Amino acid sequence: MNEQAMPAVTLNVADMLDNDLCISSEDGQTLFEAISSLIGENKQVIVSFEGVSMLISLFLNAAIGQLYGQFTENEVRRHLVVEGLAADDMELLRGVVENAKKYYSRPMEYDKAWTVEGDDEE
Repeated sequence: MNEQAMPAVTLNVADMLDNDLCISSEDGQTLFEAISSLIGENKQVIVSFEGVSMLISLFLNAAIGQLYGQFTENEVRRHLVVEGLAADDMELLRGVVENAKKYYSRPMEYDKAWTVEGDDEE
């Protein structure tokens, strides 16, 4: 089947956030909202990490992991392209994606596991 090519939009993370440090969940949320909106418009999203000097899983959980709660794995794979990551950062992203897929497959069970009965705030 010959699928019509979808329009592509490139998001350069360092330029978009005006920062080369991808370390806050707030910045990750900003990127997530941009990606999510573009996927919702049926666009391919190329996320470029060129120029980023530091990347942590907290940022990736917010920016990329949340996509698996809003879209199917196939939709994310079809619409999202990530570029400019070093090998160790790509490995970090793979771990974030695997954890997100596990979590969003059974979120209520995972949330319940974090709740400790009788753990009242003092």
